[in-house]
Amino acid sequence: MKTATVILAAGKGKRMKNPEKSKVMYELAGKPLIEYVVNLALKIKSEKIIIVVGHQKKSVLEFINKKFNGKENPEFKKIYFAHQDKQLGTGHAVIKTKKYLGNYKGIVLILSGDVPLLREKTLNKFIEYHRENKFRASLISAVMDNPSGYGRIIRDSQKNFTDIKEEKDTSEKQKKIKEINSGIYLTDSKILFEALKTLRKDNAQKEYYLTDVFKYFRKNGYKIGAFRIKDRNEISGINTLEQLVLMQKQSGKIKQI
Repeated sequence: MKTATVILAAGKGKRMKNPEKSKVMYELAGKPLIEYVVNLALKIKSEKIIIVVGHQKKSVLEFINKKFNGKENPEFKKIYFAHQDKQLGTGHAVIKTKKYLGNYKGIVLILSGDVPLLREKTLNKFIEYHRENKFRASLISAVMDNPSGYGRIIRDSQKNFTDIKEEKDTSEKQKKIKEINSGIYLTDSKILFEALKTLRKDNAQKEYYLTDVFKYFRKNGYKIGAFRIKDRNEISGINTLEQLVLMQKQSGKIKQI
């Protein structure tokens, strides 16, 4: 299955408390977070890799160019950069990739640049799940003991996926849901850019939520899958220095990358 990968790496990472540094350039076991994610995209044979840069983008651009450039690494030709200089949400970030993916015929995988522990094996299973079930869009979910800070997966009485609710927009009842959205998605390129045109900022954060594309998919009757994984550490993102320190201790997981 032809796959292009988008890596979201433009955010400010306010809770890291250092506005002079890109969040994806913090190191885990001696490597910037973004390096793990780019390597993962290469391992799954992505035809194109589009890294969305924004806050403190110079350091990200310089690192990627130095680490993956050169005749000795021909796969560098797969890597492109989209620029999100004004952060208006994850949906807005993906809109910025249209230059490279607007006419792409294949599926688009969307990853977060601050989620370094996702394994190749898991991602391949996710892609296979999407393909075998003939879904038009899919996401990875997990059950968290403490789901605070994550968007919640909404399911109907038959346990079928129906929606994603960002935490700031959830009701008190929905806040009790423990199945969360990882922010990792697969979708047909064509319907992705159709859906992005419909995004609006009428939410608590006044941003273009990428998750709102699933409302468009559902409205148009597209088949949607939610692939629940057991090892929630794989989808853990780095949002604070405390989380980074905790992840540093998970050396066994890091060796599996």
